[in-house]
Amino acid sequence: MPPRARAVVLAVAMTLGPALTAGCSAEEPPRASGSPVTHAEARLLAGLLHRNVEEGGADFVVTAPYGRTTVLTLHGEIDFRDGTGHAQAVTSFGDGRPDDVRTVVFTADDLWVGDLPALPAALQADGIGYLRRPLSVTDDGAGAALLDVVATVLLRLGSPTADDPRAFLDGSYTWRGQRSIDGRLTSLFRLHDRRTIAVGAADDLLVQYATPIGSGGVEVTVTLSDHGPRTVAVPADEETALAADHPEIAAALGV
Repeated sequence: MPPRARAVVLAVAMTLGPALTAGCSAEEPPRASGSPVTHAEARLLAGLLHRNVEEGGADFVVTAPYGRTTVLTLHGEIDFRDGTGHAQAVTSFGDGRPDDVRTVVFTADDLWVGDLPALPAALQADGIGYLRRPLSVTDDGAGAALLDVVATVLLRLGSPTADDPRAFLDGSYTWRGQRSIDGRLTSLFRLHDRRTIAVGAADDLLVQYATPIGSGGVEVTVTLSDHGPRTVAVPADEETALAADHPEIAAALGV
């Protein structure tokens, strides 16, 4: 994907370099929130997604509120090099119903959903623990299941190569100050379409990314931690059934 196209799709390559995190000198005025990124920052911004791949992977927490009181939360890990993620997905309804808890594994092509207590009985097969279906999402997330959108956002936070720094000098990227996230000092950046980035001030690694999805007011927030190598295995074929072979069961279980 061309550098600018990837910036438009996810707008996630933003960071603040070590030379800037120390603050201004006594002779310089304080930096104003909303200032455009500098050339030095642009060089660092261009490598942010690639640094995720160089690190190997990370733990993540994703929150995605939708509806009046419902929240989808994922806790898991992702291997940016291999493009595979694993998480516990919890849907909290906020209306007295018990949480819906299930395991998900995903790649750019497929989604596995497991920990469905009714699945073995429905399939009359005790050894089957997962339903598998294609991962389906458009670039703007329109019409896709929220779980698919979240998985796609996570996978696109890694890039095999760095971008061209010139893609970040068009005035769309602005510096928004600093704040602490989970005890880590981060530098904040914003794109014109309300997407935001928080980058570790000490290590130039992506800490948090938030993006609105579609036109329904849903915002997905991804928080990364413990960057480093990960190995995420997909479920074996012998413990997986294809959702397409069992459409009624998949629909009944929300897969």
